[in-house]
Amino acid sequence: MVQFFVIHWVVESAWARPYSWARNNISDLGNAHCAMQQEPEPRYICSPEHDLMNISFIILGTLLVLGAVLTGPMWRRGATAAIARFLLAGAGPGFALAGLAPADVHENQHVLGALLIMGTGNIGLLLAGVGLSSRVPGPLRWATSLLGITALTALGLFLSHRYLGLGMGGMERVAAFPLLVWTLVAGIRGLFHQAARRHDAGGDWRLSAEVAEP
Repeated sequence: MVQFFVIHWVVESAWARPYSWARNNISDLGNAHCAMQQEPEPRYICSPEHDLMNISFIILGTLLVLGAVLTGPMWRRGATAAIARFLLAGAGPGFALAGLAPADVHENQHVLGALLIMGTGNIGLLLAGVGLSSRVPGPLRWATSLLGITALTALGLFLSHRYLGLGMGGMERVAAFPLLVWTLVAGIRGLFHQAARRHDAGGDWRLSAEVAEP
C-alpha cells in the first residue's frame, strides 16, 4: 500500500499545473490525455506520468486480493467474516480495473472500478469490524467499523456533490482512503504478529533443546 501513496506523490508532482487534493479526483492522475474535464466539477487535467499511476492501481488491486486471502488468522469463522473478506477482496479488481481503464478512455469501466472500491470495499470494511478475530485488539476492531461508516458516509456525500468544504477531491479521498489506511495498519500488524510468533517458536525450540540436554 505504501507504493500507492509514494507513486501518488510522484505523479502529482509531475503536473505542470499544480494538482489539488481538493479540486482533483484521484483518477485524474491516471487520465491518458490532457483536456478540460467538466464532470463532476470543471478542472483541467494533464498527468504526464499517468502510466505510472495506472500501474500503481493494478499493483494495489493485486495486493488487496492477496491480502484478503492470506490474512486467515485475523478472522473469525462464520458468514460475516467470509462476506467481509469477499467484499474487501472485491476492491482489488476495482483498483485493477481503474488502472486498466483510465477515466478518459473507458469511462464506464472506470466508474465500475470506482464503485467496487468505494462501495464493495467500504461495506467489507464496515463488516470487518465484526468479522475480525477476538485476538485482534478491541480498539482496532472498533476503529475498523468506524472507518467503514465514515467512508460510506463520505461516498454518499461525494455522489450527491456535497463536499462540506473539502472539495470534490477531498471528499473522494475521505471515501477511498480509509480502506487503504486500514489495509496498511492490518498489514503492519500482521507482519509484527508473524515475527513475534516466529520469535516465540524459536524460544520454545531453544528451551526444549536445553531441557533435552543431559
